[in-house]
Amino acid sequence: MQEERRLAVLRAIVEDYVSTEEPVGSKALVERHQLGVSPATIRNDMAALEEEGYLTQPHTSAGRVPTDKGYRLFVDRLSTVKPMSAAERRAISGFLDGAVDLDDVVNRSVRLLAQLTRQVAVVQYPTLSRSTVRHIELVALAPTRLLVVLILSTGRVEQRLAELDGALADDELGALRSRVNLAATGEVIADAVAALQALVRPAEAGAPAPSRATSAVVDVLVEAMSDHRSDERVAVGGAANLARYGDSFDTSVRPLLEAIEEQVVLLRLLGEATTGGAVTVRIGAEGPYQELSATSVVATGYGPDDALAALGIVGPTRMDYPGTMAAVRAVARYVSRVLDES
Repeated sequence: MQEERRLAVLRAIVEDYVSTEEPVGSKALVERHQLGVSPATIRNDMAALEEEGYLTQPHTSAGRVPTDKGYRLFVDRLSTVKPMSAAERRAISGFLDGAVDLDDVVNRSVRLLAQLTRQVAVVQYPTLSRSTVRHIELVALAPTRLLVVLILSTGRVEQRLAELDGALADDELGALRSRVNLAATGEVIADAVAALQALVRPAEAGAPAPSRATSAVVDVLVEAMSDHRSDERVAVGGAANLARYGDSFDTSVRPLLEAIEEQVVLLRLLGEATTGGAVTVRIGAEGPYQELSATSVVATGYGPDDALAALGIVGPTRMDYPGTMAAVRAVARYVSRVLDES
């Protein structure tokens, strides 16, 4: 009973501190929460929580504020992530369903996350290496020029031009289209590259040599599949939300503003969120950078099949963890659905 009561006191202090941005005293807890015990008992519980490292007292006469350890216990004891309301779900669905391509999905997602959480939102572009080939299209632009269109499971579309030595008849173009699709469709990038390259390996004795058109198309497809320019790209939104934390500019805001400029830092902050479907929360010093020890990260993976990339938010440790976790999870699910249906 005593442990559960102290957990209720800690939960109340976290909630009040996040909403009021002021240290929380025992009088405020008695007035705002029906804890069912006397003010003296609450004071004793607060003292015990402070002694155990879950709370700290900024000033002698002030109330208490949660420590990183306190936030950690609060997050770990959340029985469930609260669901988004029907109105919030409709807003997310309506906002993301209008996306026209992968860039639009990512940009809409980052704006939506920033609005829902009032934090800095980060969305990683899907990594090429985890994608599968959805379709390859060949379009004749001129007698000796083809547009090669590579469509991946992430919604990413790559377009390249293939120059041919001579014109292709319609049936030859159709046969080539079927050949490359049969080899690559449904395969992860590495396997698709190997299958395509097998189409143009030196022919066995007596077998027909691959056509120059096949070689040209395979060359541009392999080049497109080997393009890792977007593998470490992230979109960031909501930096203006940090203005709410002006009271802790030097400890929380300035280091985070500097981190936003470094994509490698942001990717590392998202961490291993691409594994599994759970929402991960790293609080303060649990993160990889000491200079961001006043920052928390809430992230998860997204993607239609295995998680292809990560999205989440970064912000000062004084945040609404239940609401933020719910928003991150909901947006990830909708993004996965949009990509799967695109």
